[in-house]
Amino acid sequence: MFYKPHKEGVKIIFGSTAMVALFLILIDQFVTIEWLRVTLMLVVLAFYILILQFFRNPKRETPINPNHIISSVDGKVVVIEEVEENEYFKDKRRMVSVFMSPLNVHVTRYPMSGEVVYSKYHPGKYLVAWHPKASEENERTTVVVENTQFGKVLYRQIAGALAKRIVNYAKEGDQAVQGEDAGFIKFGSRVDIYLPLSAKIKVTLGQKVKGGIDIIAEV
Repeated sequence: MFYKPHKEGVKIIFGSTAMVALFLILIDQFVTIEWLRVTLMLVVLAFYILILQFFRNPKRETPINPNHIISSVDGKVVVIEEVEENEYFKDKRRMVSVFMSPLNVHVTRYPMSGEVVYSKYHPGKYLVAWHPKASEENERTTVVVENTQFGKVLYRQIAGALAKRIVNYAKEGDQAVQGEDAGFIKFGSRVDIYLPLSAKIKVTLGQKVKGGIDIIAEV
């Protein structure tokens, strides 16, 4: 199923459409071996479908609940642990990490409603997203949202080996709405959410989650 493409993919989809059309014409004109011609056309079309799928932006009906933290992205829960958060809180937090493959939806959504009190971009490396140091050394953006139920919750978009651009819409002073678009990460990565130690985690390692739908934690 195809969805309306995300605005971050419009230019890429337009360019890919032109490129795919050109390749199909060239293959049809110059490849005379039938099986090879068909194979090349199928490969080109498969590439095009992957591009369309990557930039899809399915509409999600988020059940807004101030007592819940929802997943910011689609993917698999790969880390649940107590860590020291050194950029903003400078104390111990409970971190939940969700890894996105290139086949997942790559829209980042606000995990809760509240005021954006911190938003910062950090240039960095492109280690594989599951690397232990990726959270502090890779290109990333850090956003902190505050509300009365959870206090301050930090989420971090992290680039991976393939992700070469992180888009962050959150600006300090903005009013975040749970489940609404907060950014986009191109071509695979992960998002870390840093929660108060008192938060009750509602996911398990290896669980697949949907952004804007599945509950990560609750008060």
